Amino acid sequence: MTFAPGYLAEHPLPPGIAGALSLSGYQLLVDVAGVGAGRLGPQAFLVLAADPDPVLPDAGTQISLHQTKLRDEREMAGFVQLAAQLGYLRLSGYRLALERAGLRSKIRLINPATGAIAAQIPDKHPGRLLGGGTSAATLLAAVRGLAPAGPPPDLQSPEQLRQVLLALALRDDTLGGAEAAELADRALTLVVQNPSLDPVAALEAAK
Repeated sequence: MTFAPGYLAEHPLPPGIAGALSLSGYQLLVDVAGVGAGRLGPQAFLVLAADPDPVLPDAGTQISLHQTKLRDEREMAGFVQLAAQLGYLRLSGYRLALERAGLRSKIRLINPATGAIAAQIPDKHPGRLLGGGTSAATLLAAVRGLAPAGPPPDLQSPEQLRQVLLALALRDDTLGGAEAAELADRALTLVVQNPSLDPVAALEAAK
């Protein structure tokens, strides 16, 4: 399943969930393949569109890894980069299986080639006392080490290619969200002009 750019902006969290969690009017900071990072004040979280299941009704957009008290901006950057990486892995073939836990959802990242669970993300950020080594940053480090599940995404599709470029641009800790989006747009122009460029080379050339 491929989610078009801007999918989460057009399909936000249901009003009932957003209201119950005091997240009405949250800001969506990134949206790659139906995976995003949201923020409202000191709260940060992942926002995800569930894979469609013909057996079940539409599960809608869901929230995961909800943290109610950010400590600093570096933590927020971890949420943005984690969302982008999960979106990139989804584009490469991984599945994101969501399991409801009250108002929020747990995520299982599944490699379809093996059926194995490659990573699990809790519905709530465990915080300092209960979290141990779990955080957006540690989860990001774990999923960045995963090999693609299958062939590269269809880079002949400009929409998919831009999402790939944005996800890769957001790996750069020195770039903010707007800067990464501008870099992805410049890189997309270069690839259109020279299709032999791979996404990483296009981003380097666009800097």
